Amino acid sequence: MTVRADRIHIAFFGTRNSGKSSLLNAVAAQDIAVVSDTKGTTTDPVYKSMEILPLGAVVLIDTPGFDDEGELGEKRIQKTKEVLRKTDIALLIIDSTNPEINSNKQFAKILEEAKIPFIVVLNKEDIISETEKQKLFEKFNSFKELVFVSSKDKQNIDNLKEIIANFFPQERKSNNILNDICNKNDFVVLVTPIDESAPKGRLILPQVQTIRNALDAHAVCVVCQVAELSETLANLTKPPKIVITDSQAFSEVQKIVPKTVQLTSFSILLSNQKGFLTPSLEAMKHIKDLKDNDIILIAEGCTHHRQCGDIGTVKLPKMMKELTGKNLQFQFCSGNDFPIDLRKFAFVLHCGGCMINQKEIEYRIKSAENQNVPFANYGTFIAFYTGILERTTNFLK
Repeated sequence: MTVRADRIHIAFFGTRNSGKSSLLNAVAAQDIAVVSDTKGTTTDPVYKSMEILPLGAVVLIDTPGFDDEGELGEKRIQKTKEVLRKTDIALLIIDSTNPEINSNKQFAKILEEAKIPFIVVLNKEDIISETEKQKLFEKFNSFKELVFVSSKDKQNIDNLKEIIANFFPQERKSNNILNDICNKNDFVVLVTPIDESAPKGRLILPQVQTIRNALDAHAVCVVCQVAELSETLANLTKPPKIVITDSQAFSEVQKIVPKTVQLTSFSILLSNQKGFLTPSLEAMKHIKDLKDNDIILIAEGCTHHRQCGDIGTVKLPKMMKELTGKNLQFQFCSGNDFPIDLRKFAFVLHCGGCMINQKEIEYRIKSAENQNVPFANYGTFIAFYTGILERTTNFLK
């Protein structure tokens, strides 16, 4: 099953009671979102993974109305704005019986400024006359994509799906974490430590993706732990094309792998795939500028149970203090809680982002760049700390 981070994110935006939830249910052909005549029924974004052919794997996102009111309403609007950060395609849902032209055109401008492709969907087509329909068409015909539907009677829903499927740009960033690094019959050695932080009974997502991409290239995958690495390399009939390790094992692994063999980590490959290897390398130049009491933001894309040897909250702060010799302060965030205002931070250290989609990663990178805050990923920093940054990234530049 395609993970959410690799799915195209399609968000349903609109004022309260414009029919966002009922339209999402109609598109999904399932009762996913709660539907009610009461304004403000959707209080938090609702996510549904499905397939829309020929587009493929998508996530449909229902959002609170962007015209919500009151203190709670403001918080709901903020949740809606957060969804914008990860939206690949937006549907702007307008109630044909109450089009609220100014509000909807203002939100359309927000979508345009965010460079999010969007479709204007005039809902409740079943209860307006042809004359009213023509008037609405004239008011909104400045938008490139415009479609009338009825989520109640399912009118034009298939047509809307077809428009969505053909609307998204065909060129997408490759989700191949290896990005043509290996070829047919190459040996690819993966070093996957199984320690207290490893999930029970499974590998983590970047490891699974790497194995699949290597198999797609008809390469030969060999998976081992650090303790078996020396014997594994000795038993191969030829040197491996590359050794890929968990970044936390760099210190041990780099001593075992011959310098003639490419060495990197899952995290570095992921940052290259996600498009933030270059800013990560640039950020390493700024570590020497860190001062006592500077605040470092350590951000993770997913939420998980913290353990005593946690990489984000324990190991990385210790490494940064040791490397800089400074009394640094640390703040942590996970999931969707990435701060909007980064100005108080001297540095952002981010996980590989395997559970975040491309749009969200790009937003976070751009946000740091606009606020002049260096932004790097875990693997790049650990390679720098270990003294092997050039060795682990030079073949990716």
